[in-house]
Amino acid sequence: MRKLSRRDALSLLGIAGVAPFAGGLLKAAADTVGPPVSAANSPHPITTDPAQIAARKRIQEQHLPNLPLINHEGKRVRFYDDLVKNKIVTLNFFYANCDEVCPLVTANLAKVQRLLGDQVGRDIHMYSFTLKPEEDTVDVIRKYRAKYNAGPGWTFFTAKPADIEKLRKAIGFTYPDPKIDGDKTQHIGNIRYGNEPLMYWAACPGMAHAKYVKETLEWMIHPR
Repeated sequence: MRKLSRRDALSLLGIAGVAPFAGGLLKAAADTVGPPVSAANSPHPITTDPAQIAARKRIQEQHLPNLPLINHEGKRVRFYDDLVKNKIVTLNFFYANCDEVCPLVTANLAKVQRLLGDQVGRDIHMYSFTLKPEEDTVDVIRKYRAKYNAGPGWTFFTAKPADIEKLRKAIGFTYPDPKIDGDKTQHIGNIRYGNEPLMYWAACPGMAHAKYVKETLEWMIHPR
């Protein structure tokens, strides 16, 4: 049996936790277009292959909805067009009054951002979305972001409750048991990450060692 690297093990752990999205996307892309376009010369290659364009569009329609959001500065944006398209991103959920997994994951992401340095906001973009938009106004998420000293390139968002729910389900932050899924105190503490133009998507535990998360994200920038 092949020995797994730290990065491989981390990715597998994450995919197991949110398989419907990560596994489904990777399989859909592979079945339709074969191996993704090479990223040897650029972290953001744009394919002109019609089959790959069609596959990428299908992924966007099924899993990356172009929903309206409001960031911690009060700016209105669209999820796909403004945040994800042609970018390498991390996605996670939180809510400000959470006293369980949210502060642990957010603090860990703060460590990851410090390790990545100026790559954040340039090569990779970090996005956090509230699960309780009815409570987490722009002012609340701005203060929450400041509490963890989030730097440039890490943006926090709120939206209409229905749109947050659509987004959560589309990108795979769900449990198969409806009772558990409806309890926000038990929400999934994973980090989704992806290279949108290459159609590479996976996830990892939000409390995985910050160094390993950083290494995994850097691989996503320059996959080999």
